[in-house]
Amino acid sequence: MRILVTRRWPQAVEKALADKFDVTFNSDDKPLSKNDLVKAMGEFDVLCPTVSDAIDAEVIAGGDRVRLIANYGVGFDHIDIAAAKAKGIAVSNTPGVLTDATADLALTLMLMATRRAGEGERQLRAGKWTGWGPTHMVGSALNGKVLGCIGFGRIGQATAARAHHGFGMKVAYYARREMPQASEVDGTFYPDLAELLAVSDVVSLHIPGGAETANLIDAAALAAMKRGSYLINTARGGVVDHEALAEALRSGQLAGAGLDVYPAEPQVPECLLGLENVVLLPHLGSANAETREAMGMRALANVEAFAAGEPLPDPVA
Repeated sequence: MRILVTRRWPQAVEKALADKFDVTFNSDDKPLSKNDLVKAMGEFDVLCPTVSDAIDAEVIAGGDRVRLIANYGVGFDHIDIAAAKAKGIAVSNTPGVLTDATADLALTLMLMATRRAGEGERQLRAGKWTGWGPTHMVGSALNGKVLGCIGFGRIGQATAARAHHGFGMKVAYYARREMPQASEVDGTFYPDLAELLAVSDVVSLHIPGGAETANLIDAAALAAMKRGSYLINTARGGVVDHEALAEALRSGQLAGAGLDVYPAEPQVPECLLGLENVVLLPHLGSANAETREAMGMRALANVEAFAAGEPLPDPVA
């Protein structure tokens, strides 16, 4: 069974794969071209992509050999699931293992935005800091403020737990249905998005990407938020209208934002780059050594199950 891994994975995972299968690694770690991915569909039995690989219908139609797409990551909106299903190709992901890392980063962005940490570091490094002062770079406290989680799955719940138990925040959440886990953080369910936005001091996004959620946070949603509130996004870049976000940040409707994801990575929306009140990170949500290795081992478990003819541990399609 031949396997293609489209980007470099942690060394321990690559060794575990190579010990068991005929694996081709992308040695220079540059994103493969669309033509490379099309060719791979006819040359390999398993394709192991990442979020940087667009596995669309054209790629999937490129060949008839691939029978499993074992995604390295929990999000799979970069894969055309309908096209894969139509061709009888199984798809798996790596849920659960990156929950804590992503929740940690959501809190990192929250603290950086509310305490103006990015702005402060830029000022200091530029040699513009003139010393401590009572009114210098004053930000916002988190204790007693309302965290509004849009989406309340594993990562939303972990973020809420950190915010509530660690920083004394109140928790509100918007989801398809009430979640019993919300009782652990005294969370209040809001079935209406605009109502959640109106009561939240910090809004944190924890929903999948794709057509259903595209530009969910648009100009109207940003206008519904509390004036002087904050937006945090560790979910998917396409969930936010970034032109509208830039205007909300310029006008003061939002005091700040913290973003780790963008619609067309590695490009970052130009409208945000000149703004001081937005923290911009390069998709670091799962970027700690323990999590990245666990993600790879989870993907490996799906490949092993597939090779043995057993049910996939983490089927998407």
